[in-house]
Amino acid sequence: MKRDPDEPMLTVKDFGSDLFGPVDLELRAGECVTIEGPSGAGKSLLLRGLADLDVTDGYVAFGGRRREEFRPETWRRTVAYLPAESGWWADLVGEHFVGDLSGAFETMAAALGLDRTVLQWRVDRLSSGERHRLALVRTLLLEPRVLLLDEPTASLDKKSVERVEDLILATIADGAAALVVTHDDDQPHRLNARRLRMESGRLVGECAA
Repeated sequence: MKRDPDEPMLTVKDFGSDLFGPVDLELRAGECVTIEGPSGAGKSLLLRGLADLDVTDGYVAFGGRRREEFRPETWRRTVAYLPAESGWWADLVGEHFVGDLSGAFETMAAALGLDRTVLQWRVDRLSSGERHRLALVRTLLLEPRVLLLDEPTASLDKKSVERVEDLILATIADGAAALVVTHDDDQPHRLNARRLRMESGRLVGECAA
């Protein structure tokens, strides 16, 4: 059955926990939404909750199908979360990637100014910016339909910021959706995003353009 293009890809209603919410939100295919606001407002908690990493209440659905109907690992591939501080659990970069890395990995890594030799590097030799770019590649290799990105360019130089944003835009253009936490006032414009503001655990409205 052909999907209704006007149907939200991600639907969130009365969603929250003891630490934030309630939050109502809709995100459509091909759309980027940024969430801005002061530190401690609950922005990261919202993303973690949507990724089903913390205990939350409320309604969350992808394409009209409730989150509870998905296996947890399937949900986290479909609605994928990239934290501000990425996790690395093995010595070598390549140990954090699985499957055939000759195609999509090389394409995305090259787009971010990296090449295949990085797979043989030790994680402890990576800069914070290299770690974050590789974590984005690791997330995109899951082929998610919704990206939950927590300050995806905070530790990057100007050129790397451009490369990351171009890759995010290409992913959105391919029919995905993105929810991006940012403290960069200009980033919403560069990502052609709808801008929301969060304060004291709640979305309080749209930011001025």
